[in-house]
Amino acid sequence: MRAPIVAGPWRRDLGAACGVAVVVALLAQLPVLVNPAFYFWDDSAAQFLPMWHRLGERVLAGQWPPLLEPDSWMGGDIAAEALFGVWNPVHLVEFVLVVAIGDLAVAAVVVKTQFLVLLGVGTHVLCREYGASRPVAAVFGVALPVSGFVLYFQAATWAGGLMGLAWVPWAWWALRRAGRDRAPVWVAFVFGYLCVSAGDPYAVLALVLVGAGLLLELRFARLGVRRLLLAAVPVAMVVPLVFVPVLATAPVGWRTGLLLFNAGLLAPDAGDLLNLSVAGFVPQIRSFGSFRMTVPALYFTWFALPLAPWLDWRVLRARARHCAGVFVVAGAGVLLCLGPSQVGMLRWPLRHLPVVYLALAVVLAVALSSGVRTEHRRTRTLITLLAVALCGYLSFAAWPSLWARHVVSVVLMGSVLGLVALGRRALVPWGLQLGTVVALVCQVCWFPANHDVAVYSFPSDVRRIRADFAHLRSGTVVQIADRSRIAARDVESGAAWRQLLFGNMHAVAGVPSLVSYTGIGFRSLHERLCLGYFGAQCPDAYRRLWEADETGAPLADQLRVRHVVVQRRSLDFPVAPPGWRVVHRDAAVTRLQRSEPVPWPAGRLSVASDVRVLADDERSARSEQVRFDRAGPRAELVFARLAWPGYRATADGAELPVRATSAGLVRVELPEGTRAGTVRLDWSPPGYRVGIALALAGALLALLGGRRWA
Repeated sequence: MRAPIVAGPWRRDLGAACGVAVVVALLAQLPVLVNPAFYFWDDSAAQFLPMWHRLGERVLAGQWPPLLEPDSWMGGDIAAEALFGVWNPVHLVEFVLVVAIGDLAVAAVVVKTQFLVLLGVGTHVLCREYGASRPVAAVFGVALPVSGFVLYFQAATWAGGLMGLAWVPWAWWALRRAGRDRAPVWVAFVFGYLCVSAGDPYAVLALVLVGAGLLLELRFARLGVRRLLLAAVPVAMVVPLVFVPVLATAPVGWRTGLLLFNAGLLAPDAGDLLNLSVAGFVPQIRSFGSFRMTVPALYFTWFALPLAPWLDWRVLRARARHCAGVFVVAGAGVLLCLGPSQVGMLRWPLRHLPVVYLALAVVLAVALSSGVRTEHRRTRTLITLLAVALCGYLSFAAWPSLWARHVVSVVLMGSVLGLVALGRRALVPWGLQLGTVVALVCQVCWFPANHDVAVYSFPSDVRRIRADFAHLRSGTVVQIADRSRIAARDVESGAAWRQLLFGNMHAVAGVPSLVSYTGIGFRSLHERLCLGYFGAQCPDAYRRLWEADETGAPLADQLRVRHVVVQRRSLDFPVAPPGWRVVHRDAAVTRLQRSEPVPWPAGRLSVASDVRVLADDERSARSEQVRFDRAGPRAELVFARLAWPGYRATADGAELPVRATSAGLVRVELPEGTRAGTVRLDWSPPGYRVGIALALAGALLALLGGRRWA
């Protein structure tokens, strides 16, 4: 007889969650109606979508996990580029979906809509967990995914942040329920694993704050913390698998992880946070190349501030212990937002803002669920009007020429008074939802794109890209180019991308290229060729490409380069060295090609000194085998592979030293007295086996320990 009592609320919760999913999915399409490339922007265009496509092809080819892409060079250590989340099964499905769609801009809309929906439903579920009513929880489930920073930065460009954030409310919900013995420990592990394996360090830091808050919350509630620890410890055991490779690249990469300073970049102050309800507010926060932003990055929801005087805050006082974890996350998150611009490998404090707003959503949802208070109406009305007026003035002061937008924003905020005046509790959530839609429509019309970041206007049709660059697919490409030398009209029209590609776009074209987008980098190769996201950016890189170093071979030979594309605005008439010829020249580029094929075509061996190589076989992206004889006393092999930490070489079972050339390539020295044999070169991320063992142990602990010892 008890089943119908349980099933009824469960069905209503499911219906409300489905409603949130539908509304968020529809609202996520509004920016695309104004700007079809809204989600294919900046890093999403240069880094994420192209590499998702490449990784999807690897998964379809049976290569899992896809941890190394040698042909992407400085961006090829996928294990260290944790934001790709190759250990997350949902991400792998998304990679395959990108391949199936075949258009990167369309795929960006599909994938990011899914994660916005995941975030929205998770926010709704978390608010319900803390006692919010269904309609009110739905209001915040819709509001958070279309808030300023989430929409304009995480969804539009920094896709890794969105994918990590989307799992935070689910992991929070599961950990809390597991700690209160209302859900199995393994459920908390699953959502915690999905959050950690997404590879976003800010999401992991959010989980740390959540764990600390829940410990305090359970103590206040006089509940044991054993179940919470049984849920949290297994999740923590996944962290080394995902993030140890990132730290291990510090000796060879750009990021040392030891930095602590404040340059003010994307660092808000306390006053900026006051305007979280002004849809048209553009903060004076230092952005990339500008003293202020061009989008409403601090916007949360239009009603949060004007509605605050009408909420029943006594509910939160009475439930302070019940909501202690929320206060911890919100307070710590605000401190992080106001902190230094660089703390170790974490940079740009504004990235902590979505977690603050997630916690704030829970607080407001709990307070609003008990209805609005209507006593002392004049006092509350006066407070609301003063708050709206102050926000309007601060917005106008920040950017006076946008006064019309500020007026509309202020009117929208003031409409809360009309909603409260209706006096019908059931209508309030519907009115708030309608206002959220109106605010979003205004914002996508006012701010159709995020111009704080790079605008590439890359082509998105995979077939077209591959057709345009089919002539370069026969070997490694070095591109001598500088993005700043391309005319803006050629970028906007896409004409520039018929001859040049930046970021990870060569990966979509199927072209092995030194051009790649990476947050890790490889210092030695970068210093040798001035190599960045856009190619070799200094004209002198062309001369350095043909110089020999301690290996005795030109760098072009060590890299097994077959094509060199030179932007004419960087170097107008490059002279072809011996063994090379100019095969194409137009107004934009000069293209050179090697006259003879590179040696050992089946592998990546590039230089063999004092040794005769019989065969070289690249068995996989991570493994290679070389058969040799007649090795002299100074025999060594150089491979067209960057010497990422994790390489191991053996000769007939004996360990060989693996070093790096001055350009950062893998160099293996054969021991004296070796006349013939087989060298095997293998790569695994640092801590690979230990990380897998810890993750499996964590899963086992969550599955068995939670049931046995809780």
